[in-house]
Amino acid sequence: MLASYNENSFSSTADEGVYQAVSRAAIASCVLGVMGILSFWLVPILLLPVLGFVFAIIGFRNLRRYKGELTGRPAAILGLAICGITLAIAPALHAYVYVTEVPEGYERINFSQLKSPYIDADIPPESAMELNGKSVFLKGYIHPTSIASSSARRFVLVPDLGTCCFGGQPKLTHMVEVTLSGDKFASYGMRQVKLAGTLLVDNQLKPVSDLQGVYYQLKADVYRD
Repeated sequence: MLASYNENSFSSTADEGVYQAVSRAAIASCVLGVMGILSFWLVPILLLPVLGFVFAIIGFRNLRRYKGELTGRPAAILGLAICGITLAIAPALHAYVYVTEVPEGYERINFSQLKSPYIDADIPPESAMELNGKSVFLKGYIHPTSIASSSARRFVLVPDLGTCCFGGQPKLTHMVEVTLSGDKFASYGMRQVKLAGTLLVDNQLKPVSDLQGVYYQLKADVYRD
């Protein structure tokens, strides 16, 4: 009888103490969902909530398949909710901004129209020459060595964060010297800025402090960060 009692007690304790691992897919969906909130400001980050949504689905599938071995349903629900809400709102927000951000009377351009092909000399391509004198809208980042104060009226715009953050000498056709009009001023930061104004294209380099020079100049009427 004593032996039987001890055996039953052991079996009950073992059942109560069964170890369940937390679903890694569910945890990953939460982490990606939280990180994906940055996609409200940075479009490329939208990939994270997409991945988080996928991991949440995988998490639910694994939880059903290994019901006695895995736990983590609340994490999967939270990850799915965060990623779903982000994917429902962020793309629509970016689409609205894209449609409405260009001031009336200005043409949207990007640095791909200004850059020379890598196999060619670093001079303005034909697509850039066609923009000379036009009212354009352009987005980019302030080059760190081109701005001397927190209230600068002049700086150099570059296309990407790599050049923006690490400085150095960018390719000549990857730079636009910006002069702000009126009482506008800029300060350095890692955020993208939006500019609208008149673009001037010259075949001769204009000297710029601490840089080799620029072919492009933008007389900006609009500045937003």
